[in-house]
Amino acid sequence: MTRRLLIKYSRNLGWFVNNRYAQSRRHLSTDSVHEKTGKLDWSYVHGPAERPLIGKTIGRLLDETSDRCGDRTAYVFCRDGIRKNFTEFRNEVDRLAAGFLALGLKPGDRVGMWGPNTEEWVLTQYATARVGIILVNINPAYQAKELEFALRKVGCKAIVAASEFKTQDYYQMLFHINHELAFCKPGQLKNPHLPELSIVIMLGKKKFPGTFAFDDVLSMGGSDEEKELQRLQNKLQFDQPINIQFTSGTTGQPKGATLTHHNIVNNAYFVGLRMDYHRRDTRICISPPLYHCFGMVLGSLMSLVHGATLIFPSPSFEPEAALKAVHDEKCTALYGTPTMFIDMLNHQNFSSYHLGSLYTGIIGGTPCPVAIVKQVVKNMYMSYITVCYGTTENSPVTLQSFMESPFEKRVSSVGKASAHVELKVVNSEGDIVPVNTVGELCTRGYATMLGYWGDEDRTREVVKPDGWYHTGDLAFLDEEGYGHITGRLKDMVIRGGENIYPLEVEEFLYTYPKIEDVQVIGVPDERLGEELCAWVRLHKGETATQEEIKEFCKGKISHFKIPKYIMFVDSFPLTVTGKVQKFKMREQSTKELHLDHVIPH
Repeated sequence: MTRRLLIKYSRNLGWFVNNRYAQSRRHLSTDSVHEKTGKLDWSYVHGPAERPLIGKTIGRLLDETSDRCGDRTAYVFCRDGIRKNFTEFRNEVDRLAAGFLALGLKPGDRVGMWGPNTEEWVLTQYATARVGIILVNINPAYQAKELEFALRKVGCKAIVAASEFKTQDYYQMLFHINHELAFCKPGQLKNPHLPELSIVIMLGKKKFPGTFAFDDVLSMGGSDEEKELQRLQNKLQFDQPINIQFTSGTTGQPKGATLTHHNIVNNAYFVGLRMDYHRRDTRICISPPLYHCFGMVLGSLMSLVHGATLIFPSPSFEPEAALKAVHDEKCTALYGTPTMFIDMLNHQNFSSYHLGSLYTGIIGGTPCPVAIVKQVVKNMYMSYITVCYGTTENSPVTLQSFMESPFEKRVSSVGKASAHVELKVVNSEGDIVPVNTVGELCTRGYATMLGYWGDEDRTREVVKPDGWYHTGDLAFLDEEGYGHITGRLKDMVIRGGENIYPLEVEEFLYTYPKIEDVQVIGVPDERLGEELCAWVRLHKGETATQEEIKEFCKGKISHFKIPKYIMFVDSFPLTVTGKVQKFKMREQSTKELHLDHVIPH
């Protein structure tokens, strides 16, 4: 049989499997998680829960999962050829945890993890949790100044770092902010600018002055450390902080959202329930970075709470590596941001890979155009893909679609309130608004962070005395309780008194056949205050003019929503997680359009 016929046969088989699965939904057991129906008048809802919250630490859950399914594959790192089952995984975690204890680390200490998606990242995540050490996720794209800020802000005692990644030389950056590193003994680093940092652990085989090798730390623990590790499993509490994740820092310095075992364990658990992970053999392809909530909580922790197998295609996102991983490992779920899915769908070798094993996945991290979700369902066989909405401060998910939700609702909204989570939409006075009215989305419940590390003032700005967390996102709830994100308060464009939500304009422009991706921002205008500017990326081989796109808009959207400026680009400035950095787009557009001098009235 030719390769083309094999692919066609595989795709038809994928269609058949997914449709058979659709029929089986009519006969779900009472163990399933169902969508509740009902009509709302006001924009407040409490996410119903058929199961209670989990009151256990990550360490205890690791023991339970390993005992229950020790022979099952826990993770696969495709690029490195690493494959381990849950028993092997726990053993490696305990070796590293004992090594941390031997180094003098103790519960409550902060340890930074700085690097791409590797096995060592996952081992560090779980070993710190076993000891009660607070893991600090450090963006692998950080430069020396950003790294120094993060380490000082939360008082890291140790850092685990890759030796290099892409163009980054991590040891040189560490040396740049710690010249003593080249002369000190390992574990005895002293620096007045980073007084708490004393231990540097480097990944890889190369030996670096003043540091421990990761493999050596794995062998440091002895019987005393093993006994202490077991004692800690009965002492640590699930409400204790276990993770610090820095927000993007697009306005001001990054903030360290502090999360507990309880926050992230339950978030992973209830997200997985809506995707049927508790009843199916689940193999998740994870492309989002582990340093981000998406990769760490919705990805890595799924192995713990649902016994899922994790597939990591490559150290950082590569579209073809992800497609190949799904094909080779027969993944049932695929995770990514809208940008990641766009890159996979448009990859030149897309049709070479069989994706029929997929049935679900998560699109999240940033609002996703309806057109992209529909393409994913049609071309990647993810009939039950779920769209998630969340924030780092909420562990992260607070809204998610159900698999049995009507198709149009699943692709055009961010779903309904997560289990045990409250939602409300408020106006500028803080009053709850009627349904279908845009306002600021607020959340309350188990998922809300403890606060920003060492920053009570900024914590109080977003978490009010009544427990409500103010997201800064504009949204509305419809009468059925589905959430619809319309943009960020800070991204809203005010043109001559008219409020314009860029996401609405982006959704419309996506319907133009020549456009592959588009982002809309506001730029200064002397008369109207702001004008719309669209960055447009065309499909390969297509050409277009500003006038052509504006003509397409006429008569279909309000005149004031038609972008005044259209810039054709090959790419957008992105964070490591694939989020578009609109503040950088604004800066560049303002400069290129010669609007620097404009002072809006």
